[in-house]
Amino acid sequence: MYKHILSVVTLFSVALLIASCGAQKKSSVSGGSGASITNDGPTASQWKSGLKGRWTLEAVDRENIPAAYTIKNIFDEAPVECFIGSEWNLPGGNNRGAISFNAAGTLCAEGAVRTIVWSVYDIKNDDKHPQFQFKKIYSGESPKNVTSGYRLDLSYSDGQTLIMRMPIPLDQGSGNLVFTFSRIAQ
Repeated sequence: MYKHILSVVTLFSVALLIASCGAQKKSSVSGGSGASITNDGPTASQWKSGLKGRWTLEAVDRENIPAAYTIKNIFDEAPVECFIGSEWNLPGGNNRGAISFNAAGTLCAEGAVRTIVWSVYDIKNDDKHPQFQFKKIYSGESPKNVTSGYRLDLSYSDGQTLIMRMPIPLDQGSGNLVFTFSRIAQ
């Protein structure tokens, strides 16, 4: 009888130990009320599903960046103002999308389309939240051969509005460019 009780206690202890070592799951987002990122925010796959569709970049605002600080261009492409009004097509499937430029200006290429490959990067075992990442793909290039790209922190989405932040290192500390998108179509 003693061996039987000892076996049951040992088995229960091992099961409890295994259960306590499991990875903590992120909770799912419910409803259409919107979700601001917290430690229990949307998973990378939930973000990816919510990002699919067409978006217009409505505004790029500065957050904790001094007015005197100059940002010449973003994404090694063009000045910030050239991106305002651009359309970001983020389809599912092979994740090959595009950024279509609509702004006219001295340094803007109105009507230009930049092919991208996008995904949601999930930082495993880290307190950071999933990030939107993309690579620019030029004619004749294979995405697997492109080694540089860009990441933006996913901050908020309610299905119709999307907010992403791009960290900007400053001389002292850091700030963010805050990208606000509105959905054109799913």
